Amino acid sequence: MAEPRKTKKFGIDARTHELVIGTWRMRLPQSRLLRITIGGVLIFGGILGFLPVLGFWMVPLGLIVLSHDLAFVRRLRRRLHVWWARKWQASN
Repeated sequence: MAEPRKTKKFGIDARTHELVIGTWRMRLPQSRLLRITIGGVLIFGGILGFLPVLGFWMVPLGLIVLSHDLAFVRRLRRRLHVWWARKWQASN
């Protein structure tokens, strides 16, 4: 029997170039410069999260978008993911 394919729950799907958060999916632009700009704007908006329209949720979303193109952000995100998984596993 074939093993069922593991679906991605969080991050960027390399096959479809979509941002995946749970069941929510959003297609990213093909342009690398545009993706980096979107990620930077999301992080900047998240820093201003105390304002009514913006929110702190924009910072992690911006980091996910930037991690698709920038290796140092990808490594940072992966370390955070591993740390969070270990902490979550230890508490259960």
